[in-house]
Amino acid sequence: MEEVVFNIILHAGDARSHAFEALRYAREQNFEAAAESMAQAKNKLIDAHHIQTHLLQREAAGKKQEFSLLLVHAQDHLMTAMLAKDLIEELIVLLEMQARQK
Repeated sequence: MEEVVFNIILHAGDARSHAFEALRYAREQNFEAAAESMAQAKNKLIDAHHIQTHLLQREAAGKKQEFSLLLVHAQDHLMTAMLAKDLIEELIVLLEMQARQK
């Protein structure tokens, strides 16, 4: 179980890193690279979400698992990575609009 939980943390962390990389590219007005980094962030979030969904399906099927602080920590990483991606997408849109006005 620990390995599964660590994979959520791994993918969520990678997603967050790619999202912030995209923001750095956007600040440099390299919007093509920003889009590529955001695509990588989205793919990593999909990977983490698949693991989360598998765990939820197992529990829904009656395979209860013990409370795990590590799983809560992984969920926290996933949710903050998802929020970072969403906010950074909006920031990139604003940076693109600003670049077009110059």
